[in-house]
Amino acid sequence: QVQLVESGGGFVQAGGSLTLSCAASGIPFSSYSMGWFRQAPGEEREFVAVISRSGGVTYYADFAKGRFTISRDNAKNTVVLQMLSLKPEDTAVYYCAARNINYGSNPGEYDYWGRGTQVTVSS
Repeated sequence: QVQLVESGGGFVQAGGSLTLSCAASGIPFSSYSMGWFRQAPGEEREFVAVISRSGGVTYYADFAKGRFTISRDNAKNTVVLQMLSLKPEDTAVYYCAARNINYGSNPGEYDYWGRGTQVTVSS
């Protein structure tokens, strides 16, 4: 059974930081590109960042560039999203997802999803 379990969400003031983690099981983790997405109330799910299977290539949404960093540890089957300089508009449920092809930003092309972790940024 495939499981992606996010953790690390919470409540933070604007300008603060959070680090999200996603633990994967039930898949050959190093064979999957891993992405982070987010969804705010009333909004569509949007791409945040993705990391290639080896971890050698990363790609970010424009709003994430310079503030967020995605990384992975294939030995521990985990992917991490470090978020700095958080803004109220970053408030959303953050999801990790696994994709069994080259990295990309289209959520429809991801095979597995976690249940998400809430991030709330106050002004």
